[in-house]
Amino acid sequence: METTSLTEIAEEQLTLARQAHAGRAAHTLYGGQGHSLRQTVLALLANQELAEHESPGEATLQVLRGRVRLTAGQRDWDGTAGDHVAIPPERHALAAVEDSVVLLTVATDR
Repeated sequence: METTSLTEIAEEQLTLARQAHAGRAAHTLYGGQGHSLRQTVLALLANQELAEHESPGEATLQVLRGRVRLTAGQRDWDGTAGDHVAIPPERHALAAVEDSVVLLTVATDR
């Protein structure tokens, strides 16, 4: 059984985001070819965002660190460390209110 420290990966990704021109960094923990589940740790610096995009299908978001805002249509969700939300199956955007790290879990088609 392989274990992973989300705390360590969150810190690593936040460090990489601080060095990146785009102010973000991501690392896939699990998934890829041949898997129907993908889990990615995503770090966003304050005021950075993932612009509005299509829903990848069934997905959830867990805030590991910081504070984020998920916007879908006319609805907003503000999350802080420890919060978890199912991402609506529609176009949405994610913005970091402060330096933040989230765990994105997506069910994909193989």
